[in-house]
Amino acid sequence: MRHKFGLTGRILFTAVPLLLLAGIAWGLRSVQQARAEHSLSEEEFQDRDTIYLAGGCFWGVQKFFAQFDGVVYTETGYANGPGGDAPDYQEVCSGAGYAETVRIVYDEERIPLSELLGYYFAVIDPLSVNRQGNDTSIQYRTGIYYTDEDHLPVIRTVCEEKEKELGTPLAVEVEELRNYYRAEEDHQNYLDRNPGGYCHIPAAMFRLKTQRETELRERIGDLAYEVTQNAATERAFTGEYDNFFERGIYVDVVSGEPLFSSLDKYDSGCGWPAFTKPISVDAVTEKKDTSHGMNRTEVRSGSSHLGHVFPDGPRETGGLRYCINSAALRFVPYEKMEEEGYGDYMSLFDEKP
Repeated sequence: MRHKFGLTGRILFTAVPLLLLAGIAWGLRSVQQARAEHSLSEEEFQDRDTIYLAGGCFWGVQKFFAQFDGVVYTETGYANGPGGDAPDYQEVCSGAGYAETVRIVYDEERIPLSELLGYYFAVIDPLSVNRQGNDTSIQYRTGIYYTDEDHLPVIRTVCEEKEKELGTPLAVEVEELRNYYRAEEDHQNYLDRNPGGYCHIPAAMFRLKTQRETELRERIGDLAYEVTQNAATERAFTGEYDNFFERGIYVDVVSGEPLFSSLDKYDSGCGWPAFTKPISVDAVTEKKDTSHGMNRTEVRSGSSHLGHVFPDGPRETGGLRYCINSAALRFVPYEKMEEEGYGDYMSLFDEKP
C-alpha cells in the first residue's frame, strides 16, 4: 500500500505572522515552480515517488540531489523525531531527536531509487554514528525514511550490497517515515544563496551532473546526447537506421540495454526507424508528452528519450508504430551478439530469415 505524506506537521506560529505567510507562499511557489519546470500537472506531481534521506547537514544533501535529471523537487526538513509541535532549528540543534532530512520527489522512470541511493552513499560516511564531517549531534545521523512499502526491498538490497562491500554493518537507519516537518525558509536551498557556506560534501560533488554530462557527450556524440538527454529529434530521413534492415538488435546508445529487434522493424515511410513492438514488454517505458502543443506518447529507456509511439502501425502486428530516433540507438549485428554479451537474445532469430 502506498502512503503519501504532504508537508506534514503543525506550523509553529510566531510573533511575525507576515513572515510566516510569506514563508508558506514561498513553499507553495517552490512546488509550483518544480511542476512548471517539469511540465507536470498537480496530479502528475503528486503521483511521483518520494524518499526522505538524512545524510548530515541538509544544506549540502539538498544541493547535491537537486542537480540530477529525474529529481523533480527537493526540500529540507526534520524527520523521525518525537513528534508533536513542529520543531524549529534551535530545538533540533539542542538534541530534540530529529534528523536533518531532505525530501526528494523524483521520477522513477528517469532516476530509479537504486540510483538515488547509490548517489546517497557516495556523499555520506555510512559507518559514522551521529556525525558527518565536522558536524556532530543526533540531528546529523544518517537515515533512509520511506513512505512506500514497495521501496523497502530496493532499500534493503542497496544497503546489503554496501555492507558486503564494506564488510561491516552500516550505521544508517532504515525506517518508515514517522513524522516530517518542513524546515524554515532560511534552510531551503541555503547553499545556492550562500555559496561559501560550510558543507561536509566536497564542492566537486555538486558538479557531478555536469562532469557526467561532459563525459557522456564525448562518448556518444552531440546529436545522440541532445536526443537522449534533451528530447531533441533528428531530421527526418537523415538517421543511420532509417533505411536499414540488417539482422540484429538495437540497444540504448547510452546504457546498452536491448530495445528492439530487426524482426520487428519495418519501412513506415515516416523518415525514422519504425518498429511494431519493443524486444520485451519491459524494455521501454511510455510517458504522456504534451510538449510543442501536441498530445503524444513518449518512449523512453531509463533516463534516455528514444522517440514516440503512435497507433498507426500495421494492424496485423497490433497497430503500433514505435517511431525512434536513430541517434538514440546502437545496432548490434546478429553475428556479434554473442561476442558483445547479447547471446540470450539470439534465440529470437531461430528459424527466421
